[in-house]
Amino acid sequence: MSPDKLVYMANQIGKFFTSQPGDKAAAGIANHIAKFWEPRMRQAIQAHVAQGGGGLDPEVLKAVESLPKVN
Repeated sequence: MSPDKLVYMANQIGKFFTSQPGDKAAAGIANHIAKFWEPRMRQAIQAHVAQGGGGLDPEVLKAVESLPKVN
C-alpha cells in the first residue's frame, strides 16, 4: 500500500478521534492502528514517519511515534 494511502487512512482515523472530547486522541489513534492495521501497514507508516511523516496530522504523527516498532 502506498504511503499516500496510509497517510490518508491514518488522518481519517485521526479526524474521528480528535473530534472526541478530552485529550486522549493520540492514544485512541494509536490503539486503533495497533488493533486493526496489519503489521506491514504499521511498518510502512512507521517508515514514513522515520522519513519525516509528511502529510500526517499532528495528533496522528504523535500516535504513530508512540506505537511499538514492528519487526
